[in-house]
Amino acid sequence: MARGRTATVMTTRVGDDDAGVRPDRLVVEEPLEIRLDDHVVATTMRTPGHDYELAVGFLLTEGLLAGAPVRTVRYCATGSASETAFNVVTVSTGGVAPPPTARLQSTTSSCGLCGTASIDALLARLAPLPGPAVPVDVAVLAGVAESVRAGQELFEATGSIHAAAAFDPSSGAVTLVREDIGRHNAVDKVVGRLLLDEGLPASGMGLFVSGRASFEMVQKAWAAGFGLVAAVSGPSSLAVDTARVAGIALVGFLRGTTANVYAPEPAVVSRATG
Repeated sequence: MARGRTATVMTTRVGDDDAGVRPDRLVVEEPLEIRLDDHVVATTMRTPGHDYELAVGFLLTEGLLAGAPVRTVRYCATGSASETAFNVVTVSTGGVAPPPTARLQSTTSSCGLCGTASIDALLARLAPLPGPAVPVDVAVLAGVAESVRAGQELFEATGSIHAAAAFDPSSGAVTLVREDIGRHNAVDKVVGRLLLDEGLPASGMGLFVSGRASFEMVQKAWAAGFGLVAAVSGPSSLAVDTARVAGIALVGFLRGTTANVYAPEPAVVSRATG
């Protein structure tokens, strides 16, 4: 089985002067089974690539590591990785993490593990971030969006993939970009990379997402310690409520030099002058 992140299929274009049969590059979508200390936790539909980061990030943002350090990450655990087409990743804590409860259904690339947590449940394992909230500079965020877009290799090739990025809200410097067919997977890849690099909690850092700001996106940002979430599209009401409780600055509808600031309340906003 190919391990590429894109696949070429033949398509028929209709409706213009350039109509006809032609090859088209599409993003690959395959299942990834995630295991914690040899316990099956979940299966998520993802774009291959940065699979170790995805598995580690998922376990961290879902609270399954419970503070246990990651000792090893590897493909499969029961045989050859090629036998499972590199679609099984095992994260080991040496048995330090509590035994997980397996998810009964697959995680989809569109919505992730919707409804698996509430704000009260998050407060049971996560403390509100220490203030003050990260100030929002719309001009800086506009530059972040441009930088992330320039780094989206798979979006350039296929036009059908999400991105997440870690950035410095003061300078706008983008430090890490990850792409995946699932919005939640892209975030988990960013979080997993930071965890493996001992970069968590991401205090004072911002998380950019190319789609909407759902409850799950804010939940994952909170678990990783991000002080700001900026999304190209709008948030849900539960995402806003969660961000306000967590002490996270939440920005939606980031389009050019305009945006809506939903949290904290009241918003702290600065604009470029001159």
